[in-house]
Amino acid sequence: MRLLLVEDDTMLGNSLKRGLEQSGHNIEWVEDGEAALLATETSQFDLMLLDMNLPKLSGIEVVKKLRSTSKNLPVLMLTAMDSLEYKVKGLDSGADDYLTKPFDFEELLARIRSLTRRVQDRSDATLRAGDIELNTTSRTLTKNGEQVILTAKELRVCSLLMERINKIVSKAEIEESLYGWSEEVDSNTVEVSIYNLRKKLGKEFIHTLRGVGYMVKA
Repeated sequence: MRLLLVEDDTMLGNSLKRGLEQSGHNIEWVEDGEAALLATETSQFDLMLLDMNLPKLSGIEVVKKLRSTSKNLPVLMLTAMDSLEYKVKGLDSGADDYLTKPFDFEELLARIRSLTRRVQDRSDATLRAGDIELNTTSRTLTKNGEQVILTAKELRVCSLLMERINKIVSKAEIEESLYGWSEEVDSNTVEVSIYNLRKKLGKEFIHTLRGVGYMVKA
């Protein structure tokens, strides 16, 4: 998944970014409220991890402005303030969930999974396309019941295509899910990942619509 991390604490931000990337997520990290809103206007994300106390705009102001534009991006608010008053303020502003610092990293991952499942209206964590199943909790993929090992990039591409099943996903959207703003994009990364996925899962698994994008059919 592509997550927007909004955190002005450099040490914590670096730690969260590294841990979430190692867990298979693609992370954009910004350090103030205005940058967070700008990011949501220019890119697509699956979830926002939002600190409450931020420079320029507070986390509560960010959520209020986000909801005023009818954006339904899931927001998990992170804060060191654990009083009931602040929790209520955060949730009333439009946040979907609330996690108090310091928190266990495994709990953060569980909250992320729970929020994305809730928003996507899925009763379980499994994506299916024919005989292929991808468990988004364990991040494991099986074909005909047998596990297939994917690289991190292959897994991200496969997840994106299966989440958008029966819909065309452009090369640009796939690149955006693989790279952060500051990272240089390898021109053939998408093609290589698609080639490897077809090799491992069958050449008919991913359909190419020349000049448009790629699609996985149910």
